[in-house]
Order: sequence, then structure tokens, then C-alpha cells
Amino acid sequence: MAFFDDRLAMPDIYGNDHRATVENGVRAVKLDPTVVMMTMAAATTHLGLGATYSTTYYEPFHVARHFGTLDLMTKGRVAWNIVTSMNDSEAVNFGRDSHLDHDLRYDRADEFMEAVLGLWDSWESDAISCDKASGRFADPNKVHRLDYAGQYFKTKGPLPVPRSAQGHPVLLQAGSSGRGQRFAGRWAELVFTSYSSLEAGKKQYTALRAAVSAAGRDPDSVKIAPALHVIVGETSEAAAEKRAMLESLAKPIDGLTLLCEVMNVDFSDRPYDQPFTDEELANVSWQSFRDNVIERSGKKNPSVRDFVEISKRGTLNDQMVISGSPTEVADQMEAWHAEACDGFVILGSVLPGSYEDFVRLVVPELQRRGLHQRDYKGTTLRDSLGLPKPEVGDRPSPSDARRPG
Repeated sequence: MAFFDDRLAMPDIYGNDHRATVENGVRAVKLDPTVVMMTMAAATTHLGLGATYSTTYYEPFHVARHFGTLDLMTKGRVAWNIVTSMNDSEAVNFGRDSHLDHDLRYDRADEFMEAVLGLWDSWESDAISCDKASGRFADPNKVHRLDYAGQYFKTKGPLPVPRSAQGHPVLLQAGSSGRGQRFAGRWAELVFTSYSSLEAGKKQYTALRAAVSAAGRDPDSVKIAPALHVIVGETSEAAAEKRAMLESLAKPIDGLTLLCEVMNVDFSDRPYDQPFTDEELANVSWQSFRDNVIERSGKKNPSVRDFVEISKRGTLNDQMVISGSPTEVADQMEAWHAEACDGFVILGSVLPGSYEDFVRLVVPELQRRGLHQRDYKGTTLRDSLGLPKPEVGDRPSPSDARRPG
């Protein structure tokens, strides 16, 4: 699957200015991922296509119709990455004064998901008959109005988009905080995550599966995939040389710009070693990111220096890195897969070179070990990921307080 993350604003919180972002090319260009997806869909037949859309700045009907259409047109190859967005810059672009509080975003997102899945269930799988003899296009008894009425969202339906070959788009989510984990446990079918070590990965893998179980779902029905930079060369020495070159390209300003973006805090004028106050830390947008730095620093109130040095934001090492020869890379991936994940999100350290190297050098070794498919298992993204096809009504029930009217 080709996956596109997204933000709804340039990183401009550092110094309240976008100049550093534009000059250094740090997330300065973000095309609408769904338009890019459809371009790729036209040139491929099996490739899964995932895109990020926000539950904070769009409406349920819009997302349901948009992704339902994409899934129908690609014959079931689409995934939606569910996010609640990151910072005030995104809020201002949508006419709001500030970004919503962390837990409120997830409370709204729960309702958003109830509404979207309800809209996707408007059409039963066999509703369309196209009966020439009777002139009937579809059975009206198999197309249903939703009449959803929650605290934050209302939508009537039916959705004017029939079900796709895979039922509905695959649901992706990257919740790592306590509230985010509960959200992922209830809704996600594929969870993107970030591990700092194999031991930390084992704990997080167990916690995410427990969140799925706590939501009344089968943990084996959800896949978990950590992000991973792969630096591979024909030899160990070639890979080490390539990694050293990539690490040398990082600029301090890139990390500062990206840190301000994810934390929703401008510390351009802040003393580097001044600890953040409890109140400031409570207002950090990405809470799992904050919590990771607090845990690894051993400080209740870390400083800007701690966030920069521990997170390594804006560098190759901001995510897990595996480097070496094809055999060495495959050995490490196999060890991780055996104990801490169901797959990986392969990041593009260099585009398109990282993916070309991975396909040319690593995939054949993974195939030799039976860890990578040699052919497609079916035609839909769910087939490729080994996920079940949802039937109409196969979704978590809304709470009594949010039950459709």
C-alpha cells in the first residue's frame, strides 16, 4: 500500500513564520493526497492507496462520500487514515481561532466514526439489481437512511455511494496516547505506530492489542505496523556510508520547525535549557510524543534541548532505523515481526531511491524467507492485508447518548 500522510497547514509555528519551512523544504508542499491517489490508481491494478483526512476539519458526510467514491472507483483498494489534526495553524486555515483540546478531539472523532460507518452502511451489498425487465435500478428496501444525531454531528443520509468490493475503505489510525489507543482499539483495522526499541515495541504491541480486546473486538483482526527507515546497500559498508551521508544532511532548524509543528508550541525565543512548566506540557498537542520524551529523559519537566536530542525530530533517526546488507536488514525485520508487529511502514528517506533499493535488495530476501508475498491474494486492499470484509451493520454500536434518532 502507498500511504500519504497530510497536514492542513505549513509548519509555521516556529517564530510565527513560514520562511524556514519554505527555504528548507520542510513540509512546504502538501498536495491533496486523494487527488494524487487517483492518479496512481489509474496507473496500477493492485496497489492499495491510503490517505489522511481529519475528523476535526471535515464533516462525516464529506469524508464518507469522498472515500466511498474513491473505494468504489478503485474496486476496493482505498484506506482512510483517521487523524484529529495537530495544531493552531490548521485551525486558523479553517476559520477557527485555535485547535481543540486533545480529549475533545477524540470525543468528536468517536461520533465522526459512528456517522461515517453508518453512512457507508446505507447500501446493502446486493441493493443494485439493474433489472431491465422491470426497469428497477436498485431495491429501495436495501438502501437505508441513517438519521444520526449526536452531540457534535448530525447527518441524515442515505449516502449516494454504493458499497465497494471490499465493503468500505480500510481504517488506518496512529493512536499511541491513552485516549488515542482507546480510539484505535475501537475503530482501527491497521494501526500505524512508532517504536524506540524492540523492548518498547513489545510493550506497545501488547498494549494496542489489549485496547482492541477491551473494545470487544478480536485482536487478530487488527494489524499493527511501526514506522521504519531502511538504509540498505549491496554490502554493510555501502549501507553505513549511505546512512552517514543521510545523517550529515540534517539541519538544526528543520528539527526546531517540526517540533513546534507537532507540539503546537512556539519556542523560538525560549532558552534552550529552560524546563517546560506543567501547564505548558499539558497543552502539547501530540501527547504520546510528549510522554515519550518525558519517559526517556527521566525528567518531569524536560526542556527544548531534551525534546530536540531525544526525539531527533527532523533527522533520519526520528524513527526506528534498520541498516545493513539485504541479509542484515531482513534479519532485523524478521526479529521485529516475530515479537512486536504484523508489518512495517517503510519511510522514504530518499525519494524514490529508498523504495527502489528496498524492492530491489530487501524484498527478494524477505520472499525467500516467506515473509513477503510473491503474488496478490485477491483484488482488494483487504485481501492484500489479510483483513476481513465488513458486512452491513458490522460496526461498534453507538452509545445510548449518541444513538441515531
